[in-house]
Amino acid sequence: MQIETPPSTKPYEKPEGERRGLVLVNTGDGKGKSTSAFGLALRAHGRGKAVKVYQFMKVPTARFGEHRMFEQLGMPIEGLGDGFSWKSQDLEQSGALAREGWQKARAAILSGDYFLVVLDEITYPLVYGWLPLDEVLQTLRDRPKNVHVMLTGRRCPQEIIDVADTVTEMTKIKHAFNAGIPAQRGIED
Repeated sequence: MQIETPPSTKPYEKPEGERRGLVLVNTGDGKGKSTSAFGLALRAHGRGKAVKVYQFMKVPTARFGEHRMFEQLGMPIEGLGDGFSWKSQDLEQSGALAREGWQKARAAILSGDYFLVVLDEITYPLVYGWLPLDEVLQTLRDRPKNVHVMLTGRRCPQEIIDVADTVTEMTKIKHAFNAGIPAQRGIED
């Protein structure tokens, strides 16, 4: 490790542009995409902003840690799917659930009722061909000026990256799972 001297002057100038809703993307093979999105949702909720979280791959009855906490905080989170594809009993039904869920999410985005809409794990139904990419892109373009949208998941389509304002790629450097350690409740629900 190299020791650094802390900066003594602000390392950037304050932007002069207008405040507006942003399209944010967390993608890549590393951990933390959803966790980061949930942190953003908590930050907005803590400021009294209306937030809605949609999880495209979780079942509506899911009770992971984030569901329990968001319920306690009164922050809406909704599972739209039937689990990851390898758990699905019927991939056609999985696609239909994704399309039905997208209509809910699309309506929430376009309504302008929410400061932030999180589309957790939406990249999977996109890359599986279950959701129309053009409609998702059009919704992002047509959303009310004050609505922020956070999209998460691996292999985010380049077309979404191109319209996004902020894109973060999570890179796996090392993962306990690869060393034979199973997921830990409360860390990787």
